Amino acid sequence: MAAESFEKTNLGWEFQQQMQRFNEWFELLLSRNQTQLPEINWSPELLEFLWLLVRGVFWVMVGLLLVWLGRQIWQNWKKFYDYVPGLENSVELKTTSINKLKVSNWIERSRKYYRQGNYKEAVRCLYMAMLQRLNDRGIILDETSRTDGEYRQLIQNLPNQQAYQLLLNTHEQLCFANSPISLEIFERCQQAYQEIEKQ
Repeated sequence: MAAESFEKTNLGWEFQQQMQRFNEWFELLLSRNQTQLPEINWSPELLEFLWLLVRGVFWVMVGLLLVWLGRQIWQNWKKFYDYVPGLENSVELKTTSINKLKVSNWIERSRKYYRQGNYKEAVRCLYMAMLQRLNDRGIILDETSRTDGEYRQLIQNLPNQQAYQLLLNTHEQLCFANSPISLEIFERCQQAYQEIEKQ
């Protein structure tokens, strides 16, 4: 190989040399315990490189801090999102509580989710159908701020109270205990809803 093909110098080697000079200067400073610092000749290229390196490290640290902060916010928001009942559902179900579907629409959705094997959403739709049925018949008007406990108190004088209780209890488990809903639980809820429908 020709001598021209080899590097005569590179940035890494220059940096290593300057670091060695810095270390020697620091040892000299410590060994003498002098108040006056010895003069070091830093090359302008190295000083520019060190300045770029310091700025780069600073911005990387700022970026990592922002990523960490974003992740903390996301995790806390996700905990809140998972805790609030109904927020983990699709947009379709979130908007329907505002738009109030007919009972028949809730039942159709329940069947759709049942066919998909999503028993959790199928039970939730039966629960919503029960509330909508109570609202349509003027027994208990649907208010978005009402809790299952409030509904439980309001249905105490209704016939077939066990069917209402089953749907309310299952809905509570679904929202707060995040319990898995099996086919058997869905079938019990569906039977309870059919008993309510017969009234």
